[in-house]
Amino acid sequence: MTRVAGVDSSTQSCKVVVVDAATGAVVREGRASHPDGTEVDPAAWLRALEEALAAAGGLGDVDAVSIGGQQHGLVALDAAGEVIRPALLWNDTRSAQAAADLTSEIGAGDFARRTGLVPVASFTITKLRWLADAEPENAARVAAVALPHDWLTWRLRGFGPENPVLEELVTDRSDASGTGYFDPDRNAYDRDLLARALRRDDASGIVLPRVLAPHESVAGPGFRVAPGAGDNAAAALGIGARTGDIGVSIGTSGTVFAVSATPVRDESGTVAGFADAAGGFLPIVTTLNAARVLDTTAALLGVDHAELSRLALETEPGSGGLVLQPWFEGERTPNRPDATATLFGMTLASTTRANLARTAIEGVIAGLAGGLDAIREHGVEAKRVLLTGGAARSEAVQQVAGQLFGVPVAVPDPGEYVARGAAIQAAWALAGERPDWTLDLLAEIPADPRPEVLAQYTARV
Repeated sequence: MTRVAGVDSSTQSCKVVVVDAATGAVVREGRASHPDGTEVDPAAWLRALEEALAAAGGLGDVDAVSIGGQQHGLVALDAAGEVIRPALLWNDTRSAQAAADLTSEIGAGDFARRTGLVPVASFTITKLRWLADAEPENAARVAAVALPHDWLTWRLRGFGPENPVLEELVTDRSDASGTGYFDPDRNAYDRDLLARALRRDDASGIVLPRVLAPHESVAGPGFRVAPGAGDNAAAALGIGARTGDIGVSIGTSGTVFAVSATPVRDESGTVAGFADAAGGFLPIVTTLNAARVLDTTAALLGVDHAELSRLALETEPGSGGLVLQPWFEGERTPNRPDATATLFGMTLASTTRANLARTAIEGVIAGLAGGLDAIREHGVEAKRVLLTGGAARSEAVQQVAGQLFGVPVAVPDPGEYVARGAAIQAAWALAGERPDWTLDLLAEIPADPRPEVLAQYTARV
């Protein structure tokens, strides 16, 4: 049996799956936790990777490995291969002003044309500008810039301060496309933008990871190492998404991504024009309010999630006119950072436990449906939604998804889809072609469009 390993180095933890390269069947797996915080010493990720690999039985019988991971985080290296400062993660917002400054200096339209993105605090380019302004002595030391999965791949291959070959840093298009200084259409870094971020006249001497094609690999200690991927792109591979598929994840935040053959450039910044890990594109919209809205509503009603779903199914679509605008933590899509949640349409008849349960679900799905509509406006086709995340197991969530997305919905069995996607990359690197592993489904929901229900929520935006 040929075995490959896929790694998901996420914000919270590191997960490893070792699978049969022919079928995708999981042979063994391991996990280790990451520290909390919005800045982390990358050494903690390396320790977690080593622990998770050990828990998964090691790599002695593994032929190829690939690492998927959280996007955007800044790992700045000096000429000796040392990490200059703790990595700033995607959720570190101290670079919000830097994002505004860069957008003002370059122009939103020019940024979108050159990179497919408009800067926000999560992107790497804004963290570099923050570094240049807040810690100029550290910025002056930057000899290479890596992302979390780039750095872990480099270390797994035996490089680091003890063997500081910066030119051996590698990445893939999906993670490079989230930096803010890479054009996924031309597959090229924009070093002028990199220099502007660091307030340098020239950035030609800074090492950036070499971008590998989906089928490429590099040598590791006894195994091949595939390019790796950003977490959303790895998840898209893991669920087998193809052109026309829409991935929707309901986690702490909500994510809508489309697999597209053509790039998206949205100067409004609503849609981030990322690349995927299979040679195409992955336009993405993110909402801030997702599963925690359902957690809060369930707690308010004094029920668990199974009972929340049962309550929601007791009432009709539209929740009797009750409308929850679920912006409990502000919102990113639409851009309402200072917004709060609001409950509309309260009457003696509409204000029931069942209607409150249903409108919480409808409110979350409506926000994600708005993200799908934003992607569609760029000519991207939506044939099917692949719904993942813990909330996707809810029968009420599944039903509402079929109504508000207006296309068939498939719910894959719960699984580690980022790690599975990384394993697909590893198998691809060995075989030279993308594997077509079977995807087991928990549910399939036919389209049941209810535009009048969606209108209740979109009218409040």
